Amino acid sequence: MSKILGVILLLARLSWQQQDPVTDFCRRWGHQTAVIDERLWIDGGQVNWTPFTSSSQNVSNTWLLYNDLTIDSPLGMPQLNATNYKNATVPDVTGGILWEDNINKRFYLFGGEYLNDGVGPSPVNLWSFDAIYDYWVTFGAPQVTASISGVSYAGHVVAPEVGQGFALGGWMSNLTVPNWSGGPVASSALLKYDMTTNLWTNSSGPDSTPRAEGAMVYIPASDHGLLIYFGGVTAPYYNSTMVEAPMSEIHVYDVTSSNWYTQTATGQIPPNRRRFCAGATWAADKSSYNIYIYGGLGFGANSTGFDDLWILSLPSFTWIQWYVGTNPEAYHHSLTCNVVNNAQMLVIGGTFPVGDSCDAPNVWGTHNVDMGKVSGNMWEVYTPNLTTYHVPPEVISIVGGSSLGGATATAPAAGFQSHDLSVYFTEHASAAVRTATRAIPSSTSSSTGTSSSKLSAGAIAGIAVGGAVVLIAILLGGCCLIRRHRRRNIQQQSPAGYPTPDYAVVPQTPHSPYTPGSQYQQGYQPPMPVQQHYQLPAVVPVELQGNNYQMDPTKHAGIQQLPADQYSYQGWQGSPDASPQPQHLSPSQSVHSPHPSHSPHPSYFSPQTDSNSNTLYSAPGSATSPTPTYSSVGRHARKPVAPPNQTYYSP
Repeated sequence: MSKILGVILLLARLSWQQQDPVTDFCRRWGHQTAVIDERLWIDGGQVNWTPFTSSSQNVSNTWLLYNDLTIDSPLGMPQLNATNYKNATVPDVTGGILWEDNINKRFYLFGGEYLNDGVGPSPVNLWSFDAIYDYWVTFGAPQVTASISGVSYAGHVVAPEVGQGFALGGWMSNLTVPNWSGGPVASSALLKYDMTTNLWTNSSGPDSTPRAEGAMVYIPASDHGLLIYFGGVTAPYYNSTMVEAPMSEIHVYDVTSSNWYTQTATGQIPPNRRRFCAGATWAADKSSYNIYIYGGLGFGANSTGFDDLWILSLPSFTWIQWYVGTNPEAYHHSLTCNVVNNAQMLVIGGTFPVGDSCDAPNVWGTHNVDMGKVSGNMWEVYTPNLTTYHVPPEVISIVGGSSLGGATATAPAAGFQSHDLSVYFTEHASAAVRTATRAIPSSTSSSTGTSSSKLSAGAIAGIAVGGAVVLIAILLGGCCLIRRHRRRNIQQQSPAGYPTPDYAVVPQTPHSPYTPGSQYQQGYQPPMPVQQHYQLPAVVPVELQGNNYQMDPTKHAGIQQLPADQYSYQGWQGSPDASPQPQHLSPSQSVHSPHPSHSPHPSYFSPQTDSNSNTLYSAPGSATSPTPTYSSVGRHARKPVAPPNQTYYSP
């Protein structure tokens, strides 16, 4: 029955889809991403279609997309692919979390805002996508003593050595919590989800102060790793009043001891910001851990955002300015950063408060940072085989050493504010190798691209299929010979003939956007357009118009809550009554910035077809783990989409 319901929901969802998530792309923001092996998955968020003049609304992204990280594309960025792996039973949220588990080859969806028109938030229900067999499953509500509420724009990260996902702070509102009344309230809690045991923990953050919209990264220091959190906003008055968090205030969480520490950073401190993105990498000898941040939204009534790159180098806790853009039209926020192979950072999407152009639509709002500046440029085309991080010269000049490591600045200039931190940074995470809690096909058990003399899975499959075809041909040939021999005997015994049977020609699938001649799927037969969920443009940016915040004239650092009679909070939700008129974009425009630009030729990528498997796996963990509910209606072979045009622009 559940599969039948899934089919019905998928048909209903697809019946309204008219835009192509690849060829009609203009902007993407508020989405969530995860990297598993050689795919960067993109889920949820809001999109704007092109031409923007004919689509004046922000639309919830109902597609599950992925960038193929293995292809060295002439476009200079990974190819974007659309899938049909998500139906209406899986929520489409904005500002949510994807925790990736590269051991079990799945990611988990938690939190986020329900911006779909007419769809309210549901109780917390952990969803997971199986990246091997392309199915969504639900693990049910968290089983913990202290209740866990859905949050949006929380700082989050995964500690891979121990298989745990973390989320600090975030907003609770009528967009994230069922039956919520009043305005948004930030959380002060640190949520932890153990991917092995399927258990949750609700503990305190670095203090009792609620916070949101900051960034959290993981570094492999101490026994099981350290979590680093900074930026965003705090809500010390336990209401919607926001105070900017200093970028010099760095919170450190030790995974082993569950203890919090705070360290003050020095150097060139970036302007305070929120809704920026961050990614961490480190020297080969782990003498320095370097955290890269990009973009974000500032504070104040006239704040539009940032187009800049900064590096926080640890353990010296020194900020280093790396790049600052000066074109206001390139300022953007609510974007994502994903580090690939420790050497490159893919920056995807973001909303542009000032600019009225599409975000590099030919590469789907994807931009790449060469974290080691190996090519001499910070902004560079994506290179799949760049897998070694080199410390850039701007960092070397501050922390010492060379591009391979050997940093000499191994402590803050004024010393550590806690002796424990001085110990943690001399240790390297050395947890026992995690083992999968389910059967993992050998072809996907490792994400490394090393060559081997053994036959690949594709070769083995080809041999097996070829052998089967030959065997079937032999059997059919034998059957034909036997049948001919028998027919001769029958004709000798009974001269009466039989009429030649009429065989009906099986009609081909009618032409549709999903047939092999289309731009996305190969082998997908029924035409199933996807339903859109529309949301009036309460954002671009959300915080500047159509919300229930106003700047405190006496405190330029914060935003003050409106009176209770204006406290419907519908502006943040983007109701038709509160939304400003949309800006109209020219489909021929693209965001220009001082970054290096590239103009590669378009290329058509050959289809990639996966074997169709109906194997489903239950939730990992102990016997107390809930049995997952399967929502996917099946898998379909995929075909990458030909890029719509040729021009590439950096963020």
